[in-house]
Amino acid sequence: MPGVRELLRRSRSDLLLGAGLIGWIGLVLMLDAVRSWTGVESLRQRVLGAATWLVLVLVLRREAPLVRAQTLIVVGLATLVEYTFSPLLHAYVYRIGTVPLFVPPGHGLVYLAALTLGRSALLRARPRIPVAVTVLVGACWAGYGVFGTARTDLLGLFWFGCLLGFLRWGRSRLLYTGAFVVVSLLEVAGTGLGTWTWAAHDPVLGVIGQGNPPSGSAGGYGWFDLYALLLAPRLLAVTGRLRSRRRAGRPGTVGSAGQVPQHLVVQLAVGGDGAAAERPVGPVE
Repeated sequence: MPGVRELLRRSRSDLLLGAGLIGWIGLVLMLDAVRSWTGVESLRQRVLGAATWLVLVLVLRREAPLVRAQTLIVVGLATLVEYTFSPLLHAYVYRIGTVPLFVPPGHGLVYLAALTLGRSALLRARPRIPVAVTVLVGACWAGYGVFGTARTDLLGLFWFGCLLGFLRWGRSRLLYTGAFVVVSLLEVAGTGLGTWTWAAHDPVLGVIGQGNPPSGSAGGYGWFDLYALLLAPRLLAVTGRLRSRRRAGRPGTVGSAGQVPQHLVVQLAVGGDGAAAERPVGPVE
């Protein structure tokens, strides 16, 4: 087993990238909270949104196609959830009254930050330790949300149960561990700065208490991760078949219209890591 110093050396790029993504998210939240921008709110939202999209595109350029597909699926699903539960149902409300433009690409950065932390050699060398720490911290937070505050956080307790399920039966446990770190920091920072505020009760039944933020937010976010891991290989297979058909229709090309390009076949087959063989990415469902 390599020593801690060697593991840190191997994990340097992933840990730096994860920290950089978390730092960018924090910077955007702080810039969004600056009150002196009030007179030019629309300009601020466009600048922060465009800059966050640019960061997401630049980071995705260095990732494998499977990771890109996973990230885009997270962005799509999270955007649908955002516009359903914030401006429509008011489960939580953003300071500006609608979903800020930086939020959709921000979900992609959150996923990539969780992925980079989870795939680092430091966590993968001793996976039981980060999983155990996640369970312990999450249990204490969920317990405090239910028994330690006047605002009973039943939603957080439910989401913590979801997180336990992902950690117990999921094949990418370190991804959910990374998500616990990133999403927890994001929720604490976002609600603390006033970027968004959670309602005291759920918007459907009106009886389920919600913390501000809910303690087990990472468990709710884990559903995005799960569907990204499940759907991304299928998305790549479909796009591969479409490309093959286009190539087959060109003069002078050889190949079957239903055949997936070889580079995608290789990447989908390498140990479930979700990356090409020359650059292991892991962990992927």
